[in-house]
Order: sequence, then C-alpha cells, then structure tokens
Amino acid sequence: MLLRCPVPSRLTPLTGIAPCLASEATSIRSAPSRSCRMEATAGADRSQNGAVAAAPEAAPPAAEAFLRPHLLALAPYTPIEPFEILSQRMGRDAADIIKLDANENPYGPPPEVLEALGSMPFPNIYPDPQSRLLRAALAEDVGVPAENLLVGCGADELIDLLMRCTLDPGDCIVDCPPTFTMYVFDAAVNDARVITVPRLDGFRLDVDGIEAAVREHKPKLLFLTSPNNPDGSLITEGNLRRMLALPVLVVLDEAYVDFSTEPSRLSWVLDHPNLVVLRTFSKSAALAGMRVGYGAFPSGLIDYMWRAKQPYNVTVASEVAARAALSNPAYLDKVRTALMTERERLFQVLQSIDYLEPFPSQANFILCKVGGGRAAKDVKAALMAEGIMVRYYSQPELNMYVRISVGKPEHTDALEAVLRRI
Repeated sequence: MLLRCPVPSRLTPLTGIAPCLASEATSIRSAPSRSCRMEATAGADRSQNGAVAAAPEAAPPAAEAFLRPHLLALAPYTPIEPFEILSQRMGRDAADIIKLDANENPYGPPPEVLEALGSMPFPNIYPDPQSRLLRAALAEDVGVPAENLLVGCGADELIDLLMRCTLDPGDCIVDCPPTFTMYVFDAAVNDARVITVPRLDGFRLDVDGIEAAVREHKPKLLFLTSPNNPDGSLITEGNLRRMLALPVLVVLDEAYVDFSTEPSRLSWVLDHPNLVVLRTFSKSAALAGMRVGYGAFPSGLIDYMWRAKQPYNVTVASEVAARAALSNPAYLDKVRTALMTERERLFQVLQSIDYLEPFPSQANFILCKVGGGRAAKDVKAALMAEGIMVRYYSQPELNMYVRISVGKPEHTDALEAVLRRI
C-alpha cells in the first residue's frame, strides 16, 4: 500500500511538513484525510476477503552495479610477493631466499629504529595527523621548510592524493614508459586519460615528444622519475628545466636519488610553483615495510593537499621508525656507500655473462637485456629454482629484460654462480 499526497506548493511555515500531513503532526489519525488516500500498490491482486497481495520485490542488483563504471575495466596492480608467501610457494625458509626483485635494502634500517619501535610510547593513541615531529626532522635533513613538506603512507599515497586533488574525470597525465607503473595505475583509478610518450633508445627521455604532447593534449600532470625505474637513468638538469617551462605540473619521483651521484631537486620546489618532488624511506633508509614517503609541494598546492588527505595516514610506528632512521645519518651514508660500491661490482659481473647486456644505473638495481637465444622469463625461472628472485616484466617493451636489485657481496656471489651455471 502506498500513501499518496498531492505535491504541495509550499511547506507549512511552522512545522516544515506538507499541508496534507500538517494536521497529523501531533497525533496519528485512524482515517486518511481527503487529500491523502490509501491506494493499493499498482498491480497488486485483491483476494475475496479484501486482503491485498504484495507485489513481488525486484531482485537486488549485482554488487558490480554499484561500482563507478570506469573501474570495471581497471587492471589490478601486480605487486611483488613477500618473503612469507615466497617461502611457502618455493618450499624454502625465508632466510634462504635471496630477494633481488623489489629494490629493497638488504642491510635493514639503523639499529635505532628497532630500539625506538620497542619502546614506542602511546601506540594506543591516534598519530599526529600533521606528522609535525617527522616533518621538522625532514626539514632539517633536506633543507626545505616543513610548511612545504607532506608525509604519506609511502610515496604511492601521495601520488594518488595528488591525482585526486588535481584531476577531473577525463583529464590527462603524461607518462614516459618504461617507468614506474603506479602513475598509470592511479590515473586509471581516478578516471584520467594517459598520454604516453615512450622513451628513446637507451631509455632517454623524449623531451621534444613531451613538449609536443603538452601542447596538443594540455595535460595537468607530467610524471618523471630520476633515477628512472627500471633502468636507473637520470634526468639532466637542462631537460628538467625545459619541462618546468611547460604549462603542466611536473611530478619528479626521486625514490632512488640517494644512490645517485646527482643531488636531489627537493629545494627547487621553493622556486618553481609547478614542481612537486617525491621521496621515500623505503630504499636507502630500508623502511619499505613501514610505508613512509614524503614530498615537497609548492605553497599554493599543499594547502589543499592537507584538506584532502586522510587525517591519520601515517601510523605512530611509521613516524617513530622514520625519525629514528634520520637520527643516524652515519649509518645511512655507510649503507648507501656499500650498495653503490656493490652496484659497480655487480655491473662488472653481469657484463661478463655473455647472454646479458646490463645498463649503467644510478639506482640500487641494474636492468639487463637478455640475449643469446635465451628468454628473460626462463632466466628468471632458473634463478628462482635456485632461491634467487629477480624482476621479470611481461609487458612487450620489457619482456626481454630482467631487473636485478643490488644486494650484499654474498648475494652477488650466489647470483654469479647460478648465472654461469645456467
């Protein structure tokens, strides 16, 4: 049964309810008023005793019907499998697996990190939504005012947050593959278009192509990675300045810059209102499992990033760990030097393998082209059978390559032995 009322021309001034119900505001009447009548639901059957049979309810829609339509075509992101899953799948103890597939730091964080986590105060209290103590420590470390720094649950969160703050559905970004695939993934999540400007031979940026793409498509964001993942190449200062002259927000991802011979461009944000620089604690600080990233943002942008971010996005444990890592710069420098030294040794080893062509790298990994009649996926499989994990890519532009993270000297020794044996 439905209660039907004529559409009122206005609401009653005092009660705010329709005139046909105003007289019933303080009590429920047993009979309907003239202007409101009870009618049987359309299509209902009335039995001999006057009872009305309820119309059959429509079946609820499938769960997918509630999704935003563009998400139905979203391809899932393929993450690297963690130690525990690898251990089960390979039938090996986690300690026996040499993990060179995710660019993690094999030396671990400074000892102060575990000490600080073990004595962490107030884990039962929500974290500071502004990460003020960590931002103050970062400001002192990188020379950028805390007012221009924002901390996230990894740099990945900041990439997504930046897109949510700047992109309307149908807006576009510029991507320069092969590079970090999270830019394309987050663009798809945010219903943005991706304008692709592929890299040139040797993984060089096609700066002319980027300039043409910006003129033609008018993107809001241009994502650049230096050193680039997966090849470890750098963006020259001249090329970066050319792209900063374009009418686009340039997002420079410096996840691996600590392993580079070039300085960070974090401080450039203070002079360029169309530049964002992203950094992470996952690599040189060895806190990949804690998920802490940060970025330097121009003043006109960061105010709105603060409004849009989740309030408690960085956990108490993550902030404690990051601050403890910053407290021991000597350890961080020692580990960086060790990995950069081992990178040169690893490069020489890979050069000596006749079916591999390694590319010079300024990061903590080396990309190798697989030749000699071998398939890259077979090389990965052979190494995996020996407990050594490296990164293989299935996308066409990289399916003849493997990426090998820099490990400890004993990891390089084990890798070399298997590569020569296979």
